[in-house]
Amino acid sequence: MTYSQRVAKALLDINAVTLSPEKPFTWASGMKAPIYTDNRLTISYPAVRQAIVNGMEEQIKLHFGDVDAIAGTATAGIPHATGVAQEMGLPMVYVRTKPKDHGEGKQVEGVLHEGEKVVVIDDLISTGGSVLNAVHAVENEGAEVIGVVSIFTYQLQAAEQNFLANDLQYFSVTDYTTLINLAKKTGLISADHLKSLQQWREDPMKWNNSQQLQAI
Repeated sequence: MTYSQRVAKALLDINAVTLSPEKPFTWASGMKAPIYTDNRLTISYPAVRQAIVNGMEEQIKLHFGDVDAIAGTATAGIPHATGVAQEMGLPMVYVRTKPKDHGEGKQVEGVLHEGEKVVVIDDLISTGGSVLNAVHAVENEGAEVIGVVSIFTYQLQAAEQNFLANDLQYFSVTDYTTLINLAKKTGLISADHLKSLQQWREDPMKWNNSQQLQAI
């Protein structure tokens, strides 16, 4: 197994990622999807947690070179950013979803210096919207965000477009394609399920509409 496959297997083993093409999940947006991800579960498994940190550190060293600080998104990115910062001996900050409504009204917590090169860490990339908000908050502090690293990405076209529009690269320890292929190989899903899961990634809206029609 590759490192990406090992982490994907761990996510499946602890039910951090659940696949259900026949009985899709309804996301907060109202969209139906054949996958549900709860990477918060990973923090309860030391071996999985360490594997994620090691994978993130590897991605940072491979793609970004010199880094001055690590930023974690609140709240899902904080534990993994903490581990990465500790392993790499780097300062860490975390980024709130919005500025505090009291005190100094900070959105970025911790010490961040102007001009520092920062990697932002999140747990999951879907469309990229939430982590890009964190990126902009860090940039508003005068730092330079050189990239984003996550545990897992759905590999949606919307994310590719959003990161391209922001002239920013992102990398993940493992990804949707690796995970669903591994699920098929290990017998967790059928060939028909794999096809449906592939169709969802290619066009989530079309897949969602087809599910709505089937329900009528």
